[in-house]
Amino acid sequence: MEEGNNKRGRILITNDDGIDAPGLRGLVSSLVNTNLFNIFVCAPDSEKSAVSHSITWLHPISAKQVHIHGTIASFSVSGTPADCTSLGISKSLFPSVPHLVVSGINRGSNCGYHIVYSGTVAGAREAFFNNIPSISISYDWVEGKSNPQDFALAAQVCIPIINAVLVAIKKQSYPGRCFLNIDVPTNVANHKGYKLTRQGKSIFKMGWRKVTSETEGRRMLSDMTNTNTDMPKKIGTSSASPEHLLFAREVGSFTFFLIDLKSRYFICMKHIV
Repeated sequence: MEEGNNKRGRILITNDDGIDAPGLRGLVSSLVNTNLFNIFVCAPDSEKSAVSHSITWLHPISAKQVHIHGTIASFSVSGTPADCTSLGISKSLFPSVPHLVVSGINRGSNCGYHIVYSGTVAGAREAFFNNIPSISISYDWVEGKSNPQDFALAAQVCIPIINAVLVAIKKQSYPGRCFLNIDVPTNVANHKGYKLTRQGKSIFKMGWRKVTSETEGRRMLSDMTNTNTDMPKKIGTSSASPEHLLFAREVGSFTFFLIDLKSRYFICMKHIV
């Protein structure tokens, strides 16, 4: 496998929405178009939203090479986002360790305590656990307002941050014991700039509703807050019985919020462990 231009920064891309997700494709395309980086992709073969930092332990995972224009190499993996990052930085799949791991762009916000549930954030956190600088990126997708082209725009406005991180890495001035979690506001074109913030404490309360069939319920986006009643999640045809009760997730209201996403600031949260 060719390494590409060795003078360029090596970036590994992963996500939790799956390798075909428009957020990942928009990010990769924008980075490739800069002609500044060697891009590698190792992402789940299907949506793995809200799996947090789960890993595959009891059985092997499969990796299938796929073509994504402009990348050095790209693989679709049967595991979780944390699996993908772990495999991608292990030198078992690619010949070199990346300088930076970028996870995203997620379809939906990942602020506050939702970073605990987020597979997108876990993709970056796994790199952090292995002392590799990382960034997770999420776009505050709003049904009816957002469109797939917004992911490319979100990626473009993140490039200055990615560049700055790689420069700091090269100068050995990038701070340890942290990784960046970036939340891009819905109205990307009119954002006011970049703002480093403290970790917020927002949380959407999730409850349960008893249902009679596995086809009931609403399709939930990867931020676990947005739903679409016109797109039921079809996961089976089983019906409830006295022996087997069925329950579907429900999202309630959020409880506490330190960061105003409607301020049109580019929310960039420094997550410290």
